[in-house]
Amino acid sequence: MKITLHRAGQNLGPYSIEQIRQMLVAGQIQSADLAHYEGLAQWTSVGELPNLHPPVSAAIPPMLQSTPPPTVAPRSGDSRSDFEYSIEGRPDFAFLNVNIPGSQTLKVESSAMATMDTNLVIKTKMRGGMSRFLTGESLFINEFTAQGGPGNIGIAPGSPGDLEHVYIDGDTVYLQNSAFVASSMGVTVESKWQGLIKGLFSGESLFLIRCSGKGDLWFNTFGAIIPIDVDGQYIVDTGHIVGFTEGLQYEIGRIGGYKSFFLSGEGLVCQFSGRGRLWIQTRKLPWFAAWTYPFRPRKNNG
Repeated sequence: MKITLHRAGQNLGPYSIEQIRQMLVAGQIQSADLAHYEGLAQWTSVGELPNLHPPVSAAIPPMLQSTPPPTVAPRSGDSRSDFEYSIEGRPDFAFLNVNIPGSQTLKVESSAMATMDTNLVIKTKMRGGMSRFLTGESLFINEFTAQGGPGNIGIAPGSPGDLEHVYIDGDTVYLQNSAFVASSMGVTVESKWQGLIKGLFSGESLFLIRCSGKGDLWFNTFGAIIPIDVDGQYIVDTGHIVGFTEGLQYEIGRIGGYKSFFLSGEGLVCQFSGRGRLWIQTRKLPWFAAWTYPFRPRKNNG
């Protein structure tokens, strides 16, 4: 279809529909300008031309095509557990209480202990070496052992938000840098290199936390947490990812064209593919920091 434009008293063209789209984006023409093509009874506005707006899927690069919508999983954590525990204050300021049976041990992220019974004994161990340091976490994990009977520990993560519980039984969960809170001794917590390109362009750490083995795992978020079951493909902003199971792979990319990338406020995204569970958080810390910036204390030089 060849289209003739009428603008500023002149007929211009003919142009293809793709050329019309490009001219609109560049601001060379307006939606209200008149257009005509063969078979049209009278002039119409550019904005009413057929096929002017491509399907939404055409605006997303092939790498970022998304197939069937995922299932939002039940919010509650895994019912299996080696410990009796409760999560209070969710979803805004989640606080974890764990009852540790006598002679058993719980691994807890450094500085996360808020309360504990007097019969709990703490031992501090280094975990992950330099790679753990590069995740932005502490180099240390504390181990709390109940001596002479059961003991209770209260755990408060650093960021305001929710907590989730998963029972690992031979499978693997990957977490973003500072999401780990606590686990059974049977869970191996180690740093996994996610690759230079993925790490640099994901907007997150170069390392993920790999949790495997058997036992309880607790992790936290900034904001509320939403578990999603993915079977196919699903796109998530990099700053909203908390963790995912081993059955999912991911690639880093942009959504939309370059104009959308630079002007829409939407940054890089992860496209997950495969089958597994994904956990996302409802807030992003950098955006919250930007929101609070105008309210910061200011020094009066007067």
